[in-house]
Amino acid sequence: MKPPPVHNRTMLRAALFLATALPALAQPLTYSIMAAGRIAGRETYTPAADGSVRIAWSYNDRGRGPDLQGLYVFDPHGVPLSISLTGQDYNHTPVDERFTSRAGAAQWKSRAESGSAPSGGWYLAANGPSAQTAWLVRSMLASGRTSMPLLPTGIATLERGATLEIQGRSVTMYSLGGLDFTPQSVWLDGHNDFFAGSGDFPAIREGFEDALPRIEIAAREAGDQRLRDLARRLGHQPAGPLAIRHVRVFDAETASLHDDQIVLIAGNRIQSVAPDRGAALPPGTESIDGSGRTLLPGLFDMHAHFEAFEGLLNIACGVTSVRDLGNDMDRLLRWKGLMDAHEMIGPRVVLAGVMDGRGPYSAPTNVLVGTEAEARAAILKYKASGYIQIKIYSSIPPSLVPFIVRVAHENGMRVSGHVPAGMIADQFVDAGVDEFQHINFFFLNFLPAHAAETNTRARLTLPAEHAAELDPNGPAVAAFIAKLKAKQIVVDPTLGTFEAQYTARPGIPSPGYAAVFDRLPVRWRRDALGGGLPAEGDRDRLYRASFQAMLDMTARLYRAGVPLVIGTDEIEGLMLHRELELWVQAGIPPEKVLQIATLGAARVARADAERGSIAPGKLADLALFEGNPARAISDIRRPVTVIKDGVVYPSADLFRALGMTP
Repeated sequence: MKPPPVHNRTMLRAALFLATALPALAQPLTYSIMAAGRIAGRETYTPAADGSVRIAWSYNDRGRGPDLQGLYVFDPHGVPLSISLTGQDYNHTPVDERFTSRAGAAQWKSRAESGSAPSGGWYLAANGPSAQTAWLVRSMLASGRTSMPLLPTGIATLERGATLEIQGRSVTMYSLGGLDFTPQSVWLDGHNDFFAGSGDFPAIREGFEDALPRIEIAAREAGDQRLRDLARRLGHQPAGPLAIRHVRVFDAETASLHDDQIVLIAGNRIQSVAPDRGAALPPGTESIDGSGRTLLPGLFDMHAHFEAFEGLLNIACGVTSVRDLGNDMDRLLRWKGLMDAHEMIGPRVVLAGVMDGRGPYSAPTNVLVGTEAEARAAILKYKASGYIQIKIYSSIPPSLVPFIVRVAHENGMRVSGHVPAGMIADQFVDAGVDEFQHINFFFLNFLPAHAAETNTRARLTLPAEHAAELDPNGPAVAAFIAKLKAKQIVVDPTLGTFEAQYTARPGIPSPGYAAVFDRLPVRWRRDALGGGLPAEGDRDRLYRASFQAMLDMTARLYRAGVPLVIGTDEIEGLMLHRELELWVQAGIPPEKVLQIATLGAARVARADAERGSIAPGKLADLALFEGNPARAISDIRRPVTVIKDGVVYPSADLFRALGMTP
């Protein structure tokens, strides 16, 4: 990755101390870990006189979340000499991570990794606390460095950002590049101690929680400027018509292929689709050679939780539309507006608003309802903001579900969601919903004795333990499938989510990431080695059998005529490719899978008049792939050029901007 510009390096060197030895962390500090404006946990670090720092870190995310303790020992320049971390990770898997650097040799070992290298790099612990990135920044500032080699691999880069005055103290943002798909924001105070971080569960100094919105706005403004710069640099709007010549076109209406076609685009609309017989093109027409390639309608991800960096990732992978099933309304609408105006690279967004009930397992959302009045107000607010769907989450009181359905339907909105605790899927369907998310709830339907537990981790562990036992040919299963078909209830299986939970094992790249593992940024490579739910011996075999049962049931639903949509609930773009592969692995023909991921999705999203197929008059949302994904589904991993709203994006350029090799 490019180092920061020279003027930023100069600012860094001039801004803060350049001592040869870094002052030790001076005092115990406590941080609140936040979720949707609420405190979800705590992080503390306690320095000792010998320069060591003891940490404790935990938070609760709907029954999941890490609970870790550890000890860091630093050299005089703030580089770790030893680290020990124990406890449990986000999925409650045991953690025992160790690092040492002595006599010029560094060694590390965890449940997922082990290795050695010459000393000199900064070891970024796989299970480290939020503060560790701040300690990395502090060390780089002390030595005047704008780049730092990392262990086990990678190079971190540093750039200084905004400074804010918060309750009488000055705090400064630094952007760390090279770790993730996009630079990570870390805030330090005037002593270069950790003040606040970023991410889904940001940490902020205890007592300053009310300042988090200001910090997030400043980080957002910096991020938005970067995204605007990328949009200007990487997107190309043809001045005249655009022709894709000699291309194989996927017909989503019939799930068939037409060879040697020419697709002509004018502005942001498809003008014509016809056999390519060398006809003269309008003056000023740009051409893309489609020889040996397949042109698909832009793909839909029907289960997204959109983040800004995923805009580039979706487009790079050929995903031009996503359905967001739960997000902060203000930021999602802001991103949507930027993407619709081409000020930010990203897909079109179908808006679905989440709501949950109050309690220890509430979703990380600020839309929490417990009464009919609260539910009505939330639905009407979503409706007024352009949302077409309501998503019910796991802690909604079951008695409230029929009311939510009725009010949403009265306002022309669909209803889907998790099956709330205290209900089974059969009852959820009878309450009038249009759809349910996640194939695990199909299997939980046949474990009614556990219905009250399904807003906890049990919604993951119970299907892992029992899905393989369910008789797919039994009368209860047949009756439920018949009901789903008769009522045309849409099912959103998110198979990749369960593959990661049930079949990923520590030290081996998670199956969803295996094909792209070597291309991923450092943090994602390490996360991909962490494994899923703990499973050894007989449990390993059981969990794998349960995941196979989920694949088989998805194919059975397809054959029965139950409407299905394809979504990820994981990192977007890359994981949609994996999701498509899994559907083919389940036994559904690849051309039918592509039909579901294009025109089928557009119909469910009420967007098929404009999107979902390659036809004259429709929007120019298209994706060109090497090979033929309709025959070999893994060719979906070979995007070449993606067009969204008539703007042309070379996939390789977007991948590079994300820190990935094309």
